[in-house]
Formats: sequence, structure tokens, C-alpha cells
Amino acid sequence: MKKDNLKWFITIFITTFILSITFSYISTNSLNTIKLVPAILILILVILIGVLFDIIGVAITVANEHEFHAKATKKAKGSKASLFLITHSSKVANICADVIGDICGVLSGAISAIITTKITSEYGINFNLQFIMSAMVASLTVGGKALGKNFAKEKSTEIVHAVGKILRIFIKE
Repeated sequence: MKKDNLKWFITIFITTFILSITFSYISTNSLNTIKLVPAILILILVILIGVLFDIIGVAITVANEHEFHAKATKKAKGSKASLFLITHSSKVANICADVIGDICGVLSGAISAIITTKITSEYGINFNLQFIMSAMVASLTVGGKALGKNFAKEKSTEIVHAVGKILRIFIKE
């Protein structure tokens, strides 16, 4: 294993661990006190964030670098940030699709468990609703990512450029 790969592994491992434990702690503790409908809306938002970042990860992986060189020569806003993303596509895709996507997956599982507990206690349902809820969350996540991958492939330039425009707010081009 190359030294750079080992360093990246350690960095991404620690970052993922810290983010995952932080978000899991916050979601578990805050969602216990929240009402059912807002909890469901938060669950949907977490699933959508996971799908969105998967789309971004795929788009960055398949985007054509040459298109952004042309945009950069025309000084198109966000083109340099987009080029940075593309030239670091394996790491960016790892962060988007794996780190953020997997954290959203863990969070959606925890949130669905909390929602299931709320539903069974509020409505007195006697069967184990968690199996249905888990299957629904998994289906929405996997289905959304399946649709998103094709969209990302077809619209990679537009997606990467939009992300580049957002990133240029935070980094100086």
C-alpha cells in the first residue's frame, strides 16, 4: 500500500468515524423529543441528501475534464473549482458517495427506528413495523441512487459545474 493511500485511509476513517458518531448522537437524542411528522420529514431529507451526494460523486467521476479547461479559459465562474473536483475525482467521489452517503444510510436507519417506535407507541400497533420501515428506507435510497446514477451520467457537466459554482464561494479561484 502506498504511503499516500494509507494516509488517505487514515484521514477518511477518522473523519467518517467522527462525523458518524456526531450525527448519530445528535439525531438519536434530538429525534426522541420531536413529533412524528417532522421526524418523517427529516428522514426524507436525510435520504435525499444521500442520493444527492451519490449523484455528485458519480457526476464528478464521469465528467469530461476537457470541457472544464475550455470553461476555465473563458473564465466561467466555478470552472476552476470544477477542475479541482475532477482532478481529485476518486477522493471526491469517496467523500460524496461513501462518507456522506453511508452516514446518511446509517442515520436513516436510526431515524426509521425512532419513527417506528413513535408509531407503535402512539397508535398501539402490535406487529414489528421496523421490518417494513427498514425495507421502505432501503428501497427509497437504492431506488433514488439508481435513478440518480443515470441522471449524473447524462448531466455530469452541468452537475459538476453547479457544484463548482457553489464551491467557489468558499475557495478563491
